[in-house]
Amino acid sequence: MRSADKAYCVTAANTHPFALDARKAKLADALSIGIDAAYISSFVDRFYARVRDDELLGPIFADRIADWPAHLKQMKRFWRSVLHNSGEFNGSPMRKHVAIDGLEEHHFTRWLTLFRQTLRDGKVNAEATVQVAGKARTIAESLLTGIKLQRHGLSGSRIERKTFDV
Repeated sequence: MRSADKAYCVTAANTHPFALDARKAKLADALSIGIDAAYISSFVDRFYARVRDDELLGPIFADRIADWPAHLKQMKRFWRSVLHNSGEFNGSPMRKHVAIDGLEEHHFTRWLTLFRQTLRDGKVNAEATVQVAGKARTIAESLLTGIKLQRHGLSGSRIERKTFDV
C-alpha cells in the first residue's frame, strides 16, 4: 500500500478495532484492483470536466459551485470515503440535492451516463469499473429516492432499472 493511499485510511482514536480492520480491508481490496487515490483524483477531475461541459448538468452545477477547486477536493474526499471507506468525507449530499428545485430522474440518468463514459475512458480493469459503477448507481438511486420522498412522500421511487453496462 502506497503511503499516499495509506494516509486516507482514517484511524480515529475512538474507532472500534473491528471498524479499523474493515476500513483497511476495503482499502486493500480497492487498491488490489487499481482503485487508488491517484485513480480517484484523476477520475473526479475528468468526470466533473464532463459535467461542467454538459448541456443538461453544466448549468445546474454552474449555478451552485463558485469554487471548483474546493468542490473537486470535497468530491475526492467523498469518493475516497465511498471506495476506500476512509471516513474522511464530511458533508450532507442528500440535503444539498433535495434543495435543488427541478432535479429529476433524467438528471440522474444523465449523471450516470457521464459517469459510465468517464469510467470507460479510464482504462482500469473491469472489476474496478463494475465496482465504481455500482457505487455510483447506488448513490444516484439513494439521492433520487430521498428527493422524491421529500417532495411526494412514500410515492417516491428509485431510478428506472436499466442495464448499466460499463
